[in-house]
Amino acid sequence: MEYKIGDIIKCTVTGLQKYGVFVSINNNYTGLIHISEVSDEFVKDLTEYVSINDIIYAKIIEIDEENKKLKLSIKNMDYHLGRDNINKETNGFKILGEKLPEWVSDYIKNKETSDN
Repeated sequence: MEYKIGDIIKCTVTGLQKYGVFVSINNNYTGLIHISEVSDEFVKDLTEYVSINDIIYAKIIEIDEENKKLKLSIKNMDYHLGRDNINKETNGFKILGEKLPEWVSDYIKNKETSDN
């Protein structure tokens, strides 16, 4: 499988060290989520975020094709569900929230016109 920077991929947590989380992506790739890529907040204990054998989702931030290793991030993500909270807010639901009153108003006007 070919990966690109920015892809969200499914991983299995295989190891924890003080400096990061090791994951298995598939039979060909492994990855590291450095402790600085876990949260914007201070991370005292990685076990507060993940456990061995957890299935999580992470964003690719660097690719080493030669060694089949990925540097990953789970910052600003609902990594247990694979949804990027930043993208959800800025690209999807925010726009819907802004447009909804307009759409409701248009629907009511069209309904009144079609009922007459």
